[in-house]
Amino acid sequence: MKNINPTHTSIWKKLKKNYETTKKIHMFDLFKKDQNRFKKFSLLFNNKILIDYSKNRITDSTFKLLLNLAKNLRIDIAIKAMFIGKKINQTENQAVLHIALRNIKNNPIILNGINIMHDINHILKKMEKFSNQIINSEWKGYTGKSITDIVNIGIGGSHIGQNMVVEALKPYKNHLKIHFLSNIDGTHIEDILNKILPERTLFLITSKTFKTKETIINAKNVKKWFLKISKNKKSLEKHFIAISNNEKEVNKFGINTKKNLFKIFNWINGRYSLWSAMGLIIVLSVGYNNFKKLLYGAHDMDEHFKNNTFDQNIPVILALISIWYNNFFKSETELILPYNQNLYRFSEYIQQIGMESNGKSIDRNGKKINYQTGSIIWGGVGTNYEHTFCQLIHQGTKLIPCDFIVPVTNNSTYQENNYYLIAHFLSQSQTLAFGNIKEKKYKYIDYCFNKIKNSIPYKKLIGNNPSNTILLNKITPYTLGALIAMYEHKVFIQGAILNIFSFDQWGIEYGKKITNYFFSVLKKKKNTHCDSSTNGLIKYVKNWKK
Repeated sequence: MKNINPTHTSIWKKLKKNYETTKKIHMFDLFKKDQNRFKKFSLLFNNKILIDYSKNRITDSTFKLLLNLAKNLRIDIAIKAMFIGKKINQTENQAVLHIALRNIKNNPIILNGINIMHDINHILKKMEKFSNQIINSEWKGYTGKSITDIVNIGIGGSHIGQNMVVEALKPYKNHLKIHFLSNIDGTHIEDILNKILPERTLFLITSKTFKTKETIINAKNVKKWFLKISKNKKSLEKHFIAISNNEKEVNKFGINTKKNLFKIFNWINGRYSLWSAMGLIIVLSVGYNNFKKLLYGAHDMDEHFKNNTFDQNIPVILALISIWYNNFFKSETELILPYNQNLYRFSEYIQQIGMESNGKSIDRNGKKINYQTGSIIWGGVGTNYEHTFCQLIHQGTKLIPCDFIVPVTNNSTYQENNYYLIAHFLSQSQTLAFGNIKEKKYKYIDYCFNKIKNSIPYKKLIGNNPSNTILLNKITPYTLGALIAMYEHKVFIQGAILNIFSFDQWGIEYGKKITNYFFSVLKKKKNTHCDSSTNGLIKYVKNWKK
């Protein structure tokens, strides 16, 4: 990877000049000037996902300059480096090979002289066999009853993506009841334990290190609750599964490491781990065949990303557009808007992928950055968001680029509702771009808004707000896998261009260490030598705890 400050390149300076011109142009003019704009600025992925990026404040010259930025910074080298297993996560001296986890066609991937696909396939087979036993009621609990409930105990990369996928694929769900325990707040544990029967519940403890405080504290509490009822340590073998890389800690916890441990690899980063054994909860929810289709979708997007030129490369284009707004328009935020209720956790997952990866202020040369890196990512579900923050997007003072994610069909029996849902998306997409200002030269806009009276200033919508539309034929395991991989690669390209390391999270790691210190302060009544605010807060906490 080239460690180049992008702002020092001649292309960046040309983009600055282009911005000064482009910022004055309305999207009305862009579409009026070019009747083929949609065709020019849209891409179709495997006839299942359409990416329309025509409603962006970019001209032909802007697009060419953005592509040249990627070429000049040799992003092709960065992509190749990831796929061949180079240690691009340099601060942790690790390769980044989540692409290997969904290498469903089993092409050899060599790391440190070893084809890692052998170990990956071994774990996949173990996941398939185990999940079939649970789903088919062959695996019995300590009382001889079959399993009806699964509780995934994890947090962050061991929770967010998995939870999102399970919710997104609800139409494919089997009979098992799925629960996620992540928050260390005791009320979350109580809420879940009140819903389940210990003799019919399987617990998945998901932690790469098996030392994540929230996860292990929750797991210990659940284990204590379970043993209080079962009164037999041997019963743990029928109900507790570990997904981890730390065999020693798993064994210390009391889990059979030969039978009940699903290993993950050092080179798997938490927020990219749903494709690994960390995705066992997904397999148990929708079955191994559907999990395999999820992998196929992601793999096909990997192939698209690896093999296509930048001008036909969906993740690269989306990354460049994001950099364009964040660094030149100073937009700072990106809005994810799925028009599908089952995708209500999708924006949270993209938050983690984007903000945990690219929330950096030091570049790959160890120097302080003087430009924008990671965007603030947030979101809501259509049409709910239209009744909350949508007003700010239309008539506020901030430029907020949006991604509309719209499945065309769904499994609901209420198909009339689906037409209304898509109609809502179309109205928001068009209004954001073109507003409601009537001008004779824009006849098609006049047609849509001929009943709007624009004589009152506060009723005017200026438009010119950018958006991408990601249109899917349907949310299936395949299209969801492709969609997730698309965003993963987008984030990677952003980091590569912006000269940052996207695969570490030292800020979070430091926070974990400080938490341990304050826990001991609160429990053991130690004195602190912190600032007056922290000391004051601790004093009140201790007094109110009494």
